[in-house]
Amino acid sequence: MVSDFVYQYEKAIDARYFKEKEKDVRTRSTRAILKTPLKIEEEASMVYTRKSFMIFQDELFNSLRYKVTKLSKEGERKTYGVVISGQEKPLYHVTLENGEEQTTCTCHLWEFMGLLCRHILCVFGKKSMLDKLPQHWVKERWTINAKARPIPDIPLMEGQVQVGQDDPMMRKSKLMIQLYDIVELGSQSAEKHNHLCLALEKVHKELLAMEDHVACSQRGESTNIIQNERSQVVSNFSQTVQDPPRVPTKGRPKSLRSKNPKETQTTKKRRCSICKNERHVKNNCPSVRYFGQATDNTSIHLE
Repeated sequence: MVSDFVYQYEKAIDARYFKEKEKDVRTRSTRAILKTPLKIEEEASMVYTRKSFMIFQDELFNSLRYKVTKLSKEGERKTYGVVISGQEKPLYHVTLENGEEQTTCTCHLWEFMGLLCRHILCVFGKKSMLDKLPQHWVKERWTINAKARPIPDIPLMEGQVQVGQDDPMMRKSKLMIQLYDIVELGSQSAEKHNHLCLALEKVHKELLAMEDHVACSQRGESTNIIQNERSQVVSNFSQTVQDPPRVPTKGRPKSLRSKNPKETQTTKKRRCSICKNERHVKNNCPSVRYFGQATDNTSIHLE
């Protein structure tokens, strides 16, 4: 189903955004552990994101295992051979041009990822260029403030639909950018941190109250709609569903059937065998009851 695919896609995107937020908070709220006393490593830890810095740190630390040999020089172009100490292969060629502002390496890590490789850093170490991190060797997309710069408007092609401010993803992105600055300010001191926690708790309660109010109103509207639909269904049912048509029974009608003589003769009413009256029998005949009482009284009088 298309709806299931869209739901799973949005769920995956939200999970990636959540991981990205966690990494941003970790980068801004903690300090990286340095492995060398070099100044360039300290500057890189304050410029790069945590993941980018760990890649750069690994390249810088491993550059200490390599040795450099100058191979050739043609004007301002210098070529160096870089190998692991004690080995002859693999051999990497590092070329410096234009006053050491442009450099290339046969491993092509800079062209592939935008980070200096261990071979170039090894050459910089030999030339005492590891005191600072030159800005022209830093790609902005790997820095901490990469998302802080404004994004220019992208012109729309024909047939494309522009996403408005009412889109949930646009609202979420705008709020996250604003929250980054708020969290950064709130983490500067304990007083700011407590103030921010109280404010966030208050706003959280207000948002939950607004959500409950909206849910109750929507529930009331849905109840009214259901009741109206039920009444409409009942009225339609009463109008459409009526008594079934009456079908005559099979066979000859009773009014036209010829009756047996026994059915037409009158039934003889039962009479009492003692007093010959109707509506009772001899077992409960009043004359017998009266006769028995009189006999008892006579016997008592004779005694």
